[in-house]
Amino acid sequence: MKAMIFAAGLGTRLKPYTLDRPKALVEVEGIPMLEWCIRRLLFFGFRDIVVNVHHYADQIRQFLHHKQYFNANIQISDESDVLLDTGGGLKRAAPLLGAEQPILLHNVDVFSSLNLAQFYHTHLQSGALATLATRHRKSSRYLLFDEQQQLCGWTNQKTGETKIVRAAIRTEALAFSGIHVVSPGIFDCFPDKQAFSIIDLYLQAAPNYPVKAYLHDNTSWLDAGKPDQLATAAAMLSQIEFSTDPAI
Repeated sequence: MKAMIFAAGLGTRLKPYTLDRPKALVEVEGIPMLEWCIRRLLFFGFRDIVVNVHHYADQIRQFLHHKQYFNANIQISDESDVLLDTGGGLKRAAPLLGAEQPILLHNVDVFSSLNLAQFYHTHLQSGALATLATRHRKSSRYLLFDEQQQLCGWTNQKTGETKIVRAAIRTEALAFSGIHVVSPGIFDCFPDKQAFSIIDLYLQAAPNYPVKAYLHDNTSWLDAGKPDQLATAAAMLSQIEFSTDPAI
């Protein structure tokens, strides 16, 4: 199974930790977030992994080399020249990922007890273009889904901005968890530009393709993108399954 870790961000919210390192190498309990994410993917059987890099990219290269790429097929998608956002990052990584099977996408700073293999196989059975892990939680931005869990729109609670891309009698607002699976058909939906958000890509595709929600309120979840969340992430580790391969 294939996966991509979004690790290219500037980590602005994690300053001062990211003043001298990439967000992906900020440590939780003495281990970089990137390693926690890789160990988690390996536990669930994802052996082909692409990591995108931008901010302090060489440090991530050196880290993966030092770890002998965790005895897995880990490749780097280089965005050193320009930060491409999540959609653009996936677009640049496409040649490394191939178009043979769906790809699980995972933000490097997300910690969750979500069963990634079950999530992945649910996507395989659904026939969806993309399946997005979602939760009922407080957020400033929400995705809107209809009664069939099909993506219909997006709303920003702070600004009042709302985008409706598919008509629905009733919608439910769910917060995106930063974990998703995309089918190879997503590559045919890329816009003709370098940098763009993958959420914008989903909204663009939703009128014509199934983009589905996968609700996981029964799991633990945390966005560890701020300094005050690192201690919470450390406390969560005992609830989460990771690879303990001694070779790692």
